[in-house]
Amino acid sequence: MNNNIGELGQIIPLHYHFDMLGDKFRTVGFRTAIDLTVPMGGTVLELGGGTGVLSYFAAQRAAKVYSVDINPELVEKARQLLSINTNGDRVEVIYGDAFEYIPPEPVDVVVCEMLHVGLLCEKQLGVIDHFKKNYSEHFPGQPLPIFVPAATVQAVQPVMQNFEYEGYHAPIVLFQNPYSAAQPRTKELGNPVIYHTLQYDLPYDLSCSWSGTLPITADGTFNAVRILTKNILAIDPKTQEAVEWYNQYLIVPLESEMPVKSGQTVKISFNYKAGDPLGTLDPIIG
Repeated sequence: MNNNIGELGQIIPLHYHFDMLGDKFRTVGFRTAIDLTVPMGGTVLELGGGTGVLSYFAAQRAAKVYSVDINPELVEKARQLLSINTNGDRVEVIYGDAFEYIPPEPVDVVVCEMLHVGLLCEKQLGVIDHFKKNYSEHFPGQPLPIFVPAATVQAVQPVMQNFEYEGYHAPIVLFQNPYSAAQPRTKELGNPVIYHTLQYDLPYDLSCSWSGTLPITADGTFNAVRILTKNILAIDPKTQEAVEWYNQYLIVPLESEMPVKSGQTVKISFNYKAGDPLGTLDPIIG
């Protein structure tokens, strides 16, 4: 087992996991996606099981769910919570490293929610990439399972951000609720531009680097970018509609600000890999 557990992006305070239970957009989105993808009587693996809520959703349809987490406190709490929930006995909670764990049998669906805006900090891409390689070696000729989420799309947007706090100027990284229309301290200077897409069942690398131009559609002072990360959890086979869930938006201040006018474009680039620390996303203008 990887002893440097801090690098896995899985060891975060328990209260954060408990707060996620109250995130209705997350829980409803994953429950809907799991209902669409898990076959009745099927087998499911969850990588990074946390409190066990997603494994619980899977257990309402699956005959067997393997739920893996490297945090011993969460493993104990998930076992406790699942024991008092319907069909929780169908979930086997395993203390283990998601990078290394291979289930004892082929699975129909893999659920993995190690997601952070920008695909930073947490190890979603690395864990799934390792799993696919290990699974194919362990079960040769066996097709890959369905992945939940199925895909991720990322975009960058030019904004003018108010970094003043009672006269104190603090241009720092900020997070925003993606489901709240009210962002009074943020002025959008242009529409989001997609810079990164991936499907988890297809080959990918860990690079999220990008170089391109941002069209400016409003006058203002360009002093920050906003990163948007949309996760396509599943596609409804009947309606072909996507079940989507957004991570928190990320506001990243620029080293220097610049006045902009509607109609111009701004060149921008950044270079980071999925799972890197938050500060690695350092936009360069020009």
